[in-house]
Amino acid sequence: MWNQKCHQFLGLAMRAGKVVSGEATVLAGAKNHKVKLVLLATDVAKNNQKKVTDKCATYNVPFLQVATTDEQSLAIGKANRVVIGITDAGFAKGLKERLTKVEETNEN
Repeated sequence: MWNQKCHQFLGLAMRAGKVVSGEATVLAGAKNHKVKLVLLATDVAKNNQKKVTDKCATYNVPFLQVATTDEQSLAIGKANRVVIGITDAGFAKGLKERLTKVEETNEN
């Protein structure tokens, strides 16, 4: 589940230069083991979803689908970003933790 804290944290990662976006760039980073986490929009086309998730599985890179294209784009300040890669392990871990806290809060 996406919330304001996740949005702000992704924006912080972008300002720190730890975010890459665009399918080709993110998948190249995953192949080179530079991308630590992939964020895939929830409203992505099925064929693009399969391509990205298959590549993530092949390169052993975790991926999450928690935000829409608009939410992801707004967070990093760039239009139409369907695939985003986090290149820093600390930011990847921090984003996962924030998303886990949101899910736990929603379950209670």
